[in-house]
Amino acid sequence: MDTPLLAEHRAANAVLAEYHGCLLPEKFSDAASEYRAAEETVALFDTNWHAIFSLSGPDRIRYLNAVVSNDIKSVGEAYGTRALLLNPQGHILAELEVYALAEKLLVRTHASVRERTFATLDKYIIMDDVTLEDLTDQLGSFAVEGPQAGTVVAQACGLALEGFSEFANAELLIDGVPCHLIRRSHFGEPGAEIIAPREHLGLLWQSMHARVHAARGASIGMATLNALRLEAGIPWFPDDFNDTVIPHEAALEATHLSFTKGCYTGQEIVERVRSRGQVNRRRVSLKFSSADPPAPLTRLRATDAAAAEVGIITSSAFSPKGATAIGMGYVRREHNAPGTVLAFDGGTATVTS
Repeated sequence: MDTPLLAEHRAANAVLAEYHGCLLPEKFSDAASEYRAAEETVALFDTNWHAIFSLSGPDRIRYLNAVVSNDIKSVGEAYGTRALLLNPQGHILAELEVYALAEKLLVRTHASVRERTFATLDKYIIMDDVTLEDLTDQLGSFAVEGPQAGTVVAQACGLALEGFSEFANAELLIDGVPCHLIRRSHFGEPGAEIIAPREHLGLLWQSMHARVHAARGASIGMATLNALRLEAGIPWFPDDFNDTVIPHEAALEATHLSFTKGCYTGQEIVERVRSRGQVNRRRVSLKFSSADPPAPLTRLRATDAAAAEVGIITSSAFSPKGATAIGMGYVRREHNAPGTVLAFDGGTATVTS
């Protein structure tokens, strides 16, 4: 799957790379310049690793609430939330963002699990008056984020970003094009994501790039975005959680789960783990002993005499803020307290959270 902004990225001489089946810009310029723009002014970046579905019909809210891990009934119109699609064993099939619009629910997931997610959602529509549609080939998206993102958004559409809570959304015009604007942070700074028809996305990107450039910002690629989100402690699907883990292992209880909404697929396992109070392994943030990021799936060992394997690295990047490599991984509970030092072939990793 190619981003619909491919022509714009090639015209900008971006370096392209595949990220979980999506061809996206890895970088537009040097890493230091991209990082500085995101931290000091504003960054523009491609978010077309998403698949986008819609649910319409009078039963759409009740139906989806019975399928996913978070409380969809409590999401008011023009707001959104995150949720997980689990299998009956509690493993994570997909991460979802669910946005309540006037006549439908807009559901975003990841292109790498597009077909499986659509098929799973479709399977549960039995007696419900619900229509599920795949809009991925019709819509695209990009985001702006950073200290000056609010200024850029206000210039584009007149909306004050500061008045929006995270995942709040609005339907509006940008350069005459109907868009969905979502208050969305990908690395902990003020930000917004724009969803628009694919045929207009290139022109919208160009006009937004001009506004970002005027604010002394820059387009950034996935490599810089990866470093920024790791610094902010934000996990990515499917890198840091996927169908090999359950939500408690992935440390997603506070962001993707409701413990009061009632039954949904996988809920029995989620509740059983919660009542038990702990899991054998847990996702943690890591700080490495050198600037060279170790590869994902690198094994972690205890540093005591036994030197047993106790964990695995899931993602990593060089952190300009910490002047060293950082990452995420899963570590057994006996070894995952903050400050614990673990070993791997090539250096050490310290658990930071």
